[in-house]
Amino acid sequence: MIRIFSVLLLLTCCMSAGAQVLRDADYNSIGRIAGNGLVRDLSQRSVGSFEPDGTIRDKAGVAVGRISRLEIFDASGARVGYINNDGSVRDGESRPLGKIGLSDGKVVDASGKLLGYARGIRVDWIACYYFFNFFGALPK
Repeated sequence: MIRIFSVLLLLTCCMSAGAQVLRDADYNSIGRIAGNGLVRDLSQRSVGSFEPDGTIRDKAGVAVGRISRLEIFDASGARVGYINNDGSVRDGESRPLGKIGLSDGKVVDASGKLLGYARGIRVDWIACYYFFNFFGALPK
């Protein structure tokens, strides 16, 4: 039993240690999210982080939001959006914002326009990056 637990722990550490690339619609790298939640831009500068307790921090370490059970809240605690089990993303008023392809990693807006690609990253982290832009990493 201890051996199985050790193997599972090792696999979890290996998977979480590797950063996953975020890409734009032209498949160019635009940043990375590490398994530990650290978010970096294309120049490898830290732009924020996802903390284990769900807190989302900007590059200055200031809490800018929180994630809880696929619901996304701003710094004041207001729900700004959520993710459904099918990868669809909605704002705080339940209006569609887009969808994250759970099998292919495509991220599209509500009209179906391709925003980018993200694979091997938690779906709520992808939504915070592409749709809620907590890190100011995307053009407005």
